[in-house]
Amino acid sequence: MPASGPFVGRAEALARWPWLRELDWEGLAAGFPVHIPRAYVEGATLPSDPRLLTVLPDARESLVDPTDREDPVGDALRSPVAWGVRKHADRVLLLLTKRCHLYCRYCFRRNHEPGAADDPSPAEWAQLLAWAAGSGAREAILSGGDPLAVSDERLFEAIDALRATIPVLRVHTRAPITYPHRITPALVAGLAARGPVWVLVHANHAAELTPPVETALRRMVEAGIPVLNQAVLLAGVNDDVDALAALSERLVALRVFPYYLHHPDHAAGNAHFRVDPARGVALHRALRARTSGIGLPAYVIDLPDGSGKIPVEEWLGREAGAPKV
Repeated sequence: MPASGPFVGRAEALARWPWLRELDWEGLAAGFPVHIPRAYVEGATLPSDPRLLTVLPDARESLVDPTDREDPVGDALRSPVAWGVRKHADRVLLLLTKRCHLYCRYCFRRNHEPGAADDPSPAEWAQLLAWAAGSGAREAILSGGDPLAVSDERLFEAIDALRATIPVLRVHTRAPITYPHRITPALVAGLAARGPVWVLVHANHAAELTPPVETALRRMVEAGIPVLNQAVLLAGVNDDVDALAALSERLVALRVFPYYLHHPDHAAGNAHFRVDPARGVALHRALRARTSGIGLPAYVIDLPDGSGKIPVEEWLGREAGAPKV
């Protein structure tokens, strides 16, 4: 039977990538969903492809690392209402859904509880929007999951509910990279009409910037929507100055600002993606020598106490000066 539909199923995945046959697919997928958009892996055949490294399940996900954290960035510590997070006085974050078009294997929100709802209930949704609108924040971040995994109507409802009291809205989404067909003219027109809405996308490697992805990014940029990128530094994927420089160069050419390079968070199951922070600092310094300021992302870590992001160099300095216990 020919492949069909927008997503690659288990049987097709095992046929396309034979090395997966040795894995406990069901066990790994039970721990964290496997969802593979067909367009994202177009032409990807080798185990070393950076796209496959981040989307296909890996036996190392079942290993326990002593530095794993149940709440890697302290979201639960700063969650005054269901589906809402507040780490800063001027910002609130709303988790519109737990659903994604693609579940990145390094995700810091890997703790999908079996049987837990993927979306807020009607009561939780109303409470979330009321809390954010009355928060006094100047920025609201729509996140998830992926906020573009909800319908246009649901997304625009959230934006419209917040617009009267919150000047700046941000949509943090990986969909333009993993599922570019989601970036329809209707979606872009709706976002542009509700501006200022900033869109932060998530590409880690230039190999992800395929022609359909470039089309999606251009569609937003040409509509006047500011687009920025957040990448994660991942061992074996992009922990190389040439890869980082190529990503920045492609993004700048597309008029997408390389905003953040995140140090990987210590979620259970992603230890094989983690990079030594001192090596990460060295890579960032090498990147600084290769690109101009408009192509240089800030290298940051999201602290597990929920206090937010700081430069990795600053964090290393704090750690070095901390008393030994």
